[in-house]
Amino acid sequence: MLVALVLPSVVTWLYFFQAERLPAGAQGAVFGVVKVLQFAFPAVWMIWVARRPPQIKWPGLGGVAIGVAFGLVVAGAMLALYYQWLSTAPDFEGAEDAMEAKLLGFGLTSAWKFAALGVFYSLCHSLLEEYYWRWFVFGQLQRFTTFTTAMVVSSLGFMAHHVLVLGKYFGFDSWQTWAFSLCVAVGGGVWAWLYKRTGSLLGPWISHLIVDAAIFWLGFEIGRDQFIG
Repeated sequence: MLVALVLPSVVTWLYFFQAERLPAGAQGAVFGVVKVLQFAFPAVWMIWVARRPPQIKWPGLGGVAIGVAFGLVVAGAMLALYYQWLSTAPDFEGAEDAMEAKLLGFGLTSAWKFAALGVFYSLCHSLLEEYYWRWFVFGQLQRFTTFTTAMVVSSLGFMAHHVLVLGKYFGFDSWQTWAFSLCVAVGGGVWAWLYKRTGSLLGPWISHLIVDAAIFWLGFEIGRDQFIG
């Protein structure tokens, strides 16, 4: 569990910080390799170490309505926060510059490339994160601790690598980094609760998908000039 909790932060540190000096194609390659290693870890551990191969079953629809509602509320709050405040806030200009530089670093120089990444993250990466954080980390923590402890610990682990991403944009001494990171932890807690309540990743995944789609919409708004201009 310690490795599982720390691994995503190490992965983020590698591709988000250490690889940024590399050419755009190499940055993408580093991202792909470390992400494969991260998401392979739970399956490898469960199959070859714990000897408990994952049981694949058709997910029930329980929790989907709650997941959709929560995702829409979070997405709406994010969009309102950006359009009503952050987009014109003087202290957000540095974050916008850093985001645009990161888009260039990953070779996202056109709208279709950014849209393709957004579709991948919203549909696939969100599911992989739910499999990693809710099914594996939260699920395994529950084997030797209480539901509340498992929810809190897994949600803080889920938050940790987002601290690195947000710190890159806003600065690690910025209140925005820590406030938004805590919001990520709250979201992780809600998705853990929903997974526990329904026994299915479908609700948390759809909710996560909606939030990621909103994030990429904001990313498009921030990088609009370099995509269209």
